Amino acid sequence: MARLNSFHHPAQGWPSAVGETVRFSGAEAHHMLAVLRTAPDQIVRLFDGLGRVGLFKVQKTDRNTALLEAVSLESHPAQDTGVTLAIGWGKSKRRDYLFEKLVELQGLGVAFWSAARSQGQMPDTPKESWRDKCVQAAKQCGNPLLPTITVLPAGLGGLLDFARGFDRCYVAWESDEADRPLTPADLSCGTSLIVIGPEGGLEHDEALALLEGGFVPVTLGQSILRWETAATYCLSLGWFARQGDK
Repeated sequence: MARLNSFHHPAQGWPSAVGETVRFSGAEAHHMLAVLRTAPDQIVRLFDGLGRVGLFKVQKTDRNTALLEAVSLESHPAQDTGVTLAIGWGKSKRRDYLFEKLVELQGLGVAFWSAARSQGQMPDTPKESWRDKCVQAAKQCGNPLLPTITVLPAGLGGLLDFARGFDRCYVAWESDEADRPLTPADLSCGTSLIVIGPEGGLEHDEALALLEGGFVPVTLGQSILRWETAATYCLSLGWFARQGDK
């Protein structure tokens, strides 16, 4: 069977049973109809980003909307084990890459925080374009769950408050004081938060404050990694750690 085209449908209005119909509109519907020229009687895949996925038959279309009938529905539970990254904010054109890998490797989320060496003005709230990048990645790779995206206020204090919601907390620190490597076993059970500094790394005082807050210092190896490489490395370890549960 050929791979079905996949589209994001908001959780609001999701059908509760096979045979129910939904009226599909907005940017995703425009892509389905105007770009991919989806016709009546074709089958498409929809997902809501919260774990619900379905196959839908196109009943009717007009220029901007489509009436879709649910052919099959399934639900995927939220992950109780996974990695969330806390990344020091910086001016970067590589955030799109981060969102793509975050979805592909099924990370739970990312939080941006303002570190001492952060550059540029961090927005007060997540940008809609960030979520759009996650949606596009999920359509491509088939992940039914969209990651959370958070912007933390109050710098280091906000990060420490945020960390209270996790089972394990690690800080990737480029220092001789961090000689313990991060391993898949560290990420194999429960929710894990991993702090990655901005370009230039963490200030020593920041790292010490995180250690005092209960974070475990870890090394990502001998090379000094760009933040997006460090992020992908951590996500890959988390992905590998969960493969035994498949």
